[in-house]
Amino acid sequence: MGADQPVASEGELLALLGRAASDLGVTAWIVGGFVRDRLLGRPHLDLDIVVEDGDALELARGFAQVAGTPQPVTFERFGTAQVTLPGRLVEFVTARTESYAPDSRKPNVRRATLEEDLRRRDFTVNTLLMDLDGNVHDPLGGRKDLEARVLRTPADPRRTFTDDPLRMLRGIRFAAELGFTLAPELVPAMRELKSRLAPPVISVERISDELRKMLESPRPKLALELLDEAGLLEVILPEIAACKGVAQTGFHTHDVFGHTLLTVEHTDADLLLRVAALFHDAGKPPTAKGDGTFIGHEEVGAEIARDALERLRFSQREIEAVTGLVRLHLRPVFYRSEWTDGAVRRLARDAGRLLERLMALARADIAASAYPHPEKLDELQARLDRVRDERPSRLRPLITGEEIMRARGIGPGPEVGRIKQKLEEMVIDGEIAPDKAAVIDYLSKHPNL
Repeated sequence: MGADQPVASEGELLALLGRAASDLGVTAWIVGGFVRDRLLGRPHLDLDIVVEDGDALELARGFAQVAGTPQPVTFERFGTAQVTLPGRLVEFVTARTESYAPDSRKPNVRRATLEEDLRRRDFTVNTLLMDLDGNVHDPLGGRKDLEARVLRTPADPRRTFTDDPLRMLRGIRFAAELGFTLAPELVPAMRELKSRLAPPVISVERISDELRKMLESPRPKLALELLDEAGLLEVILPEIAACKGVAQTGFHTHDVFGHTLLTVEHTDADLLLRVAALFHDAGKPPTAKGDGTFIGHEEVGAEIARDALERLRFSQREIEAVTGLVRLHLRPVFYRSEWTDGAVRRLARDAGRLLERLMALARADIAASAYPHPEKLDELQARLDRVRDERPSRLRPLITGEEIMRARGIGPGPEVGRIKQKLEEMVIDGEIAPDKAAVIDYLSKHPNL
């Protein structure tokens, strides 16, 4: 199968898996998210195969052979293997149990019966099995919970979450993705075990991955509320937990935490935009004066966001985008019709490639309060579109440091940068034509610039 081939159909996969299992004389089942989402009518391209009374690695090699794919990637220690097809990933595992020692992120794994394997899984809706003829089997009552849209653990939740503490975040993520509710016993168990959700037991990368999925889900506000209710927010996002109880005045209708959640809710499913919404007011707790003012909170918040995202292993590109949005988030909110075109151009220049997200953040910020004139952002957007469409553009640099040094007969130094910035500001304000020759001519005629 070439990389440009269409995604293998479910029927093709079942036939190939059935052939490979029959050749080896083993029993294999599809388990977990594929079966769950198939019953929910949701797409789920990747398959998890659990092998009963057989060897998962051997079945993976047999499947790869009949499917005509490269040999599987194997993880001998855990007894798992992965086979990649166009658009799909098929993972094989021998029926097993696993648990985490209190001070280790590496699970202890041993072979088990199929029922033991299912009971050690995270939620009953993920214990549904499908045989290779396409028939669904429900040994632990997962279908009833699926129909009731409830997340319940197959065993006592304290045992389930102790075995793998990341399951606490997975439960909240599933609730946000699927619109399910958590069974009543889950949140108390999460509160009891929240300290387990930290390195070295769970790696930062796994925590960050779940947080990303929550924020990209259809219900990010629900995810944040559940994290708070379960006591997990203070563990993974203490900067956001610190916003609770910080009162605001003016057009705000909630404390900083409540306003933050509403701002996130009013954003589209753009990860960087939602992360920026999450941190846009994170600088308010340390800058609060007690009188409803938070002077400089955008700068402080940008640094708080930087530290948090570095801890959560976000990429440098992502961090720069989020901190840029946090640092600039007040600019559109403070827009007034009296702004000059130069002020509008400065906003467009300073935001650069972040401008679209910055305007979306401003709209969400205003929508999360009782601000009386949200339509002002439509006016600002129209003016931004106009100045960005100007030809020739007043937003691009028109003179280099080398050209300034030649025109003035000076060497490198801060004076060059000062002159360059002054000339760029004058072009932006409309005082000099947006033309290199005009800029150089102005520079030559104004030696005291």
